[in-house]
This record gives sequence, C-alpha cells and structure tokens, in this order.
Amino acid sequence: MTETLSRPARPKRTKKNCSQRLFRLLHSWLSMFSLLVVLFFSATGLTLNHQDWTFGQAPQVTTTSGTLPAGAIADGHPNYLVISEYLRSQQGATGEITDYGLDGDAGRISYAGPGYTGAATFSVSAGTFSMESTRYGLVAIANDLHKGRHTSPAWSLTIDIVAVVLVLVSLTGLVLGLVIPRRRRSALILMGLGVAAGVALLFVG
Repeated sequence: MTETLSRPARPKRTKKNCSQRLFRLLHSWLSMFSLLVVLFFSATGLTLNHQDWTFGQAPQVTTTSGTLPAGAIADGHPNYLVISEYLRSQQGATGEITDYGLDGDAGRISYAGPGYTGAATFSVSAGTFSMESTRYGLVAIANDLHKGRHTSPAWSLTIDIVAVVLVLVSLTGLVLGLVIPRRRRSALILMGLGVAAGVALLFVG
C-alpha cells in the first residue's frame, strides 16, 4: 500500500505581507527604471558645481555675414519670421529666440539652446546681416539639460516625470525601511542622521 505525500499548504499572505511585497516591487522597478537618469543628474550636478570642468572642450565661436533673403525686409520693416528661418536653415542657428527688436536701422535677433548661443544683427536699409554663434561643448549641453535651460517642452515634461519617479523611489524606500521590523531601527537611525546632516548643510550653505 502506497502513501500519497502531500505538499504542505502555503501560508496565506496577510495584508501586511502583500503591502510589503507591493512596495518592494515598486521600489525595485522604479529604481531600475531611473538608474541612468540618476547617473545623468548626479554627474551633471558635479559639473554644474565645478564650472571649470570643461574636459578640454573650448567654446567654438563662428562668425558669418551676408545678405538677407528676399522677403526679409518689406517696406522698410523686418520680417522676423523670414529672417529667423533663414538663419536657422542657412547659418546654423538653433534653440529658442530669446530677444529680437529694432533700433533705428539696426535690427537684432538672439538664440539660446543647450550649450549654444547665437546673436545676429542686420541693417534694414542695406539688407545685410552678421551673426556670431558660440557652441560650448558636450559638458555645457549636459549642464543646460540638467537645469532645463532653453530646452523644449518635451524635455521639461521629462524632468517633471523624472522628479515624480525619484520622489516615489524615495518614499517606497522609506516605507520599506519603516514597515520591516528587522530594518526599522537602523532605518530610523540613518534617517535621523540624514535629516540632521541635511539641516546642517542648509545652515552652512
């Protein structure tokens, strides 16, 4: 006569265990999702704090001049849209327009983007222009992206999403440290030290 061996029944998960598992999964997934983002903002935080770290990349200044295209000046008034499109397509201007205007016969239009500035001046009567563009290199581009300076709406939205994800990573990590009994004491000690250090740094700063 053979005996049938039965597997021991799995213990039912309590609501507490389910909550811990959910927070653990959220913390793990969000942490993995944001690893490269955290690396990027951490590295650019260093380069922002040390503006002299250019890694050998000197600003590249380009100066051009010429004649504005047909339609750029109409009845003695500049058409900034036509002028801007020409400067973008033919003279390498990029980024957003930060300033434009007219003082007598002299007009101006300026651009700025991540790691880039450009300024053009033109004569309404002569229809000529000159432009100076400066590109500051990859480090400057990364720094401006970190700050969200002169970036597109899509990048601004990306920064918002990243901020929310990092807040959730912090909150889920905090919850895990507090709800797991064997980690609670060390978590409270480290959190207290972190708060004290943060307050001290804010005071010193």
